[in-house]
Amino acid sequence: MDWKPDIPRWRQVYALLEERIDDGTYPPGGRLPSVHEIIQETGISRVTATRVLRELRAAGLAYMEPGIGTFVANLPEPPTS
Repeated sequence: MDWKPDIPRWRQVYALLEERIDDGTYPPGGRLPSVHEIIQETGISRVTATRVLRELRAAGLAYMEPGIGTFVANLPEPPTS
């Protein structure tokens, strides 16, 4: 990844995963990458990768199934008007 020095790395990885959720790479109900997979792809620390997943859950974008993984939440459909 090309890191932006003025933005915390966890926010940059969060934005990357959020973008992948928005574009359907990770569809609702689909499994998000594990902490280990995030570390392998981005090179961030375990603590930072864990924070990214925790922040996605806090934002309502993901939920965790203990012992199984973290999954994309079923997001409400945008209003059509």
